Amino acid sequence: MPYCRSLGNGLREVRSDLTDGKIGRVIFCVAREHMVLLHSFVKKTQKTPARDLRLALKRTKELL
Repeated sequence: MPYCRSLGNGLREVRSDLTDGKIGRVIFCVAREHMVLLHSFVKKTQKTPARDLRLALKRTKELL
């Protein structure tokens, strides 16, 4: 899997391998030519949790 991928709605995520086999994620968007970090979490399931996506989308809308 690539280290960075699109989640749709202008959101992207960066994957990072942490210690003890854990995987961290940072959700971001690009606004006014700047990369804006919206939310980060330790991923526990294969699918990105809907709660984390909703929070990132809410923060994106606050920027615009």
